[in-house]
Amino acid sequence: MENQDPAVVDVIKASGESTLEKAKAKAKTKFDQFINISLNIAVTGKTGSGKSSFVNALRGLHDDDDGAAPTGVTETTKMPDMYEHPEMPNVKIWDLPGIGSPNFKAKKYLKDVNFNTYDFFIILNSERFMEHDIMLAKEIRKQKKSFYFVRSKIDNDMNSEKKRKGFDEQKVLSKIREDCQKNLKELGDTKVFLISSCDLEKYDFESLQNTLEDELPEHKMYALLQAWPVCSAASLEKKINMFKRMIWAASLASAAVAVIPLPGVSAACDVGMVVLFLTRCYYAFGLDERSLTRLSEKVNKPHLKDLAKSKFVTAIREKALTRLQASAALAAIATVEYLLSLLPVVGSAAAAGLSFATTQYLLREGVNDLANTARLIRKEAGLPYVY
Repeated sequence: MENQDPAVVDVIKASGESTLEKAKAKAKTKFDQFINISLNIAVTGKTGSGKSSFVNALRGLHDDDDGAAPTGVTETTKMPDMYEHPEMPNVKIWDLPGIGSPNFKAKKYLKDVNFNTYDFFIILNSERFMEHDIMLAKEIRKQKKSFYFVRSKIDNDMNSEKKRKGFDEQKVLSKIREDCQKNLKELGDTKVFLISSCDLEKYDFESLQNTLEDELPEHKMYALLQAWPVCSAASLEKKINMFKRMIWAASLASAAVAVIPLPGVSAACDVGMVVLFLTRCYYAFGLDERSLTRLSEKVNKPHLKDLAKSKFVTAIREKALTRLQASAALAAIATVEYLLSLLPVVGSAAAAGLSFATTQYLLREGVNDLANTARLIRKEAGLPYVY
């Protein structure tokens, strides 16, 4: 039993009908959380620091894409603007008004932007952090929420510094980081993440992801990992392993309806779960058209999209996942499942087991197919990859 959720496996190992029911209920709750748990990310900072571009980057969009947060040299955000993640509507990223005005008051600001809405705050600045950044961080900390300092537009700094004689990228990055941290010293040992919204694979974007993973509750971390852009080989592998672990919860949850003696009910639910689960997988791994177009443009390899033609990728794109379930073997399992569900206790448990096995098989095959496709594309793009 590799990559399974330990909590789920503990329940599976136990015996008895009541324990099975508890296991299914727990699995259903876990799966529902995995799909539906909300995550609200607040992005704030000085006007002109690149907040909107950062919001767009988190959503996998260019600044000029349809639905992107508007950008500009003047303040474009007067009230909190909410942007849903294009494929994970439970993840919302909020572009908050700038905080650089002379009359800035942190407590009033947090009240005006509905402080309790957000799970954590990202405080952005494209230069050194100033007094209003510190004031805001102190107020957020006082109200017992997390904040993260992000120094944006690092690509602009690098382009400027490259013109100097003896340019050393690591030395420039260290200097920027130390300058930021020096201004924030009254907050204690505070991390500063150096980021370019134009190139998330560089600098500290992955480090920010790792920090958020460590500090968020588990169910919120699941939402983050699904929606967070693939920024490295390690980032992709984390997503793959997360989906593999969740297969057990999804399969057990599918078994919950196998005891209902109605033709087609269990099979229909299984298909719905498979479609939902693998579609999330498809977007999380960056296999959708928009993500592949963006990657192709970045590495100047238009043919990358042609590599995304595996069985499950094609089925998801053509909205034909149900065909994968309609083979003779699986149809036979569904029929036996229905007949067994008419029997008391033992039949119900057997039907649940068949439902579990069917769903687990499809999900395992699907995740492996999508994962291998994503790895292949990454390798062909000339980016670091892990096997």
